[in-house]
Amino acid sequence: MERNTCMILALDVTDREEALKIAEDVWEFVDAIKVGYPLVLATGLDIIRELAEFAPIIADFKVADIPNTNRLICDQVFEAGADAIIVQGFTGRDSLDACIEIASEYRKDVFVVSEMSHPGGAEFLQPAAEAIAKIALEAGAFGLVAPATRPERVKKIRKIIGDKLTIISPGVGAQGGKASDVIAAGADWVIVGRSIYKAESPKEAACEIAEEIRAELCGE
Repeated sequence: MERNTCMILALDVTDREEALKIAEDVWEFVDAIKVGYPLVLATGLDIIRELAEFAPIIADFKVADIPNTNRLICDQVFEAGADAIIVQGFTGRDSLDACIEIASEYRKDVFVVSEMSHPGGAEFLQPAAEAIAKIALEAGAFGLVAPATRPERVKKIRKIIGDKLTIISPGVGAQGGKASDVIAAGADWVIVGRSIYKAESPKEAACEIAEEIRAELCGE
């Protein structure tokens, strides 16, 4: 996944036509589109290949099962045309290895959740986040998911992994995270959803956030 705008769109709508229209409107401002259960359950896995015409697709299924089931899930996701998948790390090294094994066969990427962006994400995942980051590094994941709502946690995770893994960071906008803050803390990409797809003009909203990120990167 190339790093140009440093922004990923979280496309959590449930209507196929709406999803495709938003993707067409904002593709030039995002480096990838993240899809999850709401859109895929409503429209089917084929939506992944349709959206892939506009940008690389990250399948946010937070895969968390035994190794064999993880293999089966990842195989279906990559067959459907996704470029990356988001998985959980708390299920242990063997389950994570299974995801990375399948991703390697397809030459695709795996992002591992270290800590989620909502307030409850700090209750159980945060105490394990640093251990999960270390496991992801050792297993050869492509990157980690760390919360834009807590930039200090992004900074902590970055210290653990150095520049060996990437960080994608959800929670910008509706959840209260600020794009420039989390980029400054060490994230490679910010993930933005409702602030774009619920905006009167998704294109203008995406452009505005992209400009905020560019200003932070350029020191303006």
